[in-house]
Amino acid sequence: MKNIFKDYINWFIENGLNEDIGDGDHTSNACIPLTSASSANLIVKDNGIIAGVELAQMIFKHLTKEANFEVYKKDGDIVHYGDIVFRVTCDTRTILKAERLILNIMQRLSGIATVSSEFAFEVHGLPVKILDTRKTTPLLRPLEKWAVKIGGCHNYRDGLFDWIMIKDNHIDAGGGIKKTIKKVLKYLKENKLDLGITIEVRNLVELHEVLKTGGVTRIMFDNFEPALLAEAVQTVNGRFETEASGGVTLQTVRAIAESGVDFISAGSITHSAGILDLSLKIEK
Repeated sequence: MKNIFKDYINWFIENGLNEDIGDGDHTSNACIPLTSASSANLIVKDNGIIAGVELAQMIFKHLTKEANFEVYKKDGDIVHYGDIVFRVTCDTRTILKAERLILNIMQRLSGIATVSSEFAFEVHGLPVKILDTRKTTPLLRPLEKWAVKIGGCHNYRDGLFDWIMIKDNHIDAGGGIKKTIKKVLKYLKENKLDLGITIEVRNLVELHEVLKTGGVTRIMFDNFEPALLAEAVQTVNGRFETEASGGVTLQTVRAIAESGVDFISAGSITHSAGILDLSLKIEK
């Protein structure tokens, strides 16, 4: 959590609560006395990796400094059906105000962390890093990338601003591989930018053109079958970092990793992750 900008977290909490509460939780205001206090437990209703505990505590503390927060499962812990993640004690209205934002975001982040852990497990023992992509929920990218790390995988670029990625559209619109690479290098020099450069190749012909041109950090093989991927990695022979992408699933990631690539990027870690079912229940 320390790597996520404080201003972003504050923005997320304030706007997430405002979206839900608006001009007031009229249901709770109508039937819950202002002086009522309660304890509530976050209960797990599935098996997976929990994520968002620290964020939940920040949400409660944002609403009331008086919230007493007891943590039983921390971010990154394996959880099972029936586990209690945390217990919070404060005024009842605050619990009901925070409930939906906390459940929505924790279920989403825990789903991503769980899928991330499954990908990491599949390549255990191999010298490869599984990377996320920019295929994230708009405005939730910092949190979703945090969940990826909690689950044991790695972050790629944060956006278009911190890494150069030359993909097929750039190559086709930029006049080919050689011209596009030279344009990128010129741009970086003129703007005094020190950014890594990944270039996507679609076949071995394009790979040889990249190797001849040089000037990049990493070569990304798009939708290569494992046998062709292994040949491509051998052809690079350590001259540049290598990455596989395209259609990576839990069923295929091990075979892809065994090709010898340095990195595997998988958009499904974020864009196809489900949720981890959770419930916040007030003690009777």
